[in-house]
Amino acid sequence: MPQARAADGVSLYYEVQGSGAPIVFVHELAGTLHSFDLQIAALKPRFQCIAFNARGYPPSDVPSGVESYSQDIAAADIGAVLDAAGLRDAHVMGVSMGSAAALQFALAQPSRVRSAILCSIGSGSDAKPEEYVANMEAMAARVEKNGMAQIRENFTTAPARVKLKDKNPAEFEKFLEEIATFSVLGLTNTMRGVQKRRPPLYAHKDRIAAMKIPALVVLGGDDQGCNKPSHFLAETLPGARLEILPNTGHGVNLEEPVLVNRMVERFIAEVEAKRR
Repeated sequence: MPQARAADGVSLYYEVQGSGAPIVFVHELAGTLHSFDLQIAALKPRFQCIAFNARGYPPSDVPSGVESYSQDIAAADIGAVLDAAGLRDAHVMGVSMGSAAALQFALAQPSRVRSAILCSIGSGSDAKPEEYVANMEAMAARVEKNGMAQIRENFTTAPARVKLKDKNPAEFEKFLEEIATFSVLGLTNTMRGVQKRRPPLYAHKDRIAAMKIPALVVLGGDDQGCNKPSHFLAETLPGARLEILPNTGHGVNLEEPVLVNRMVERFIAEVEAKRR
């Protein structure tokens, strides 16, 4: 299995398919690299598609200590995957937690990011900081107690998630099957180290306003937790394009794969044309 080596020695499992301009896919808290199977199947005829499992998600390593997990570490891990794939730069597409990591990677290493496609970004940014921290800790504690049954319940009853079941039942079942592969330790460390400690999106306003990277922001019209943060990002990041998908929740790439794939293909083609 191909493995990237992070700065702290953690191994990250990744896969490469297709050829052309490279795209790196970064998954969400409740996902794995297979969360992007529908994108890769559609895009690999024109693009080199690289997807990986974040640290804490087998077969990537699962560090035992929460200090090995943070949003900055997650961003740096994207660079490690690029290095392992022999790439100087790439387009970077993330969903939810993956979008947050992709944005931080673009802020930290802009020369390595051709463009950023940021889906369902910023959940939790509008909560009071102390409430957000308490809620994330409580969720992690419930997962420790109840295992994957708890995370299945959390991610199948949330209002922003139920639309996937209605709109794409096959992907919903696959979504549940992927959850069963998770490591409780890896997931709870990710909740505590990455999610719980990350600041709201608005905290990066000045740095975002100074970015010079083409960006596509994708928002589900019914994803209330990401509504204000997505609009903020589109208004703050110079030249960013906001696409809103009506009657769509948090899992935009799974609920509306055909629309999202067309958007991504068109957007990257435009960026590549300008680069040439």
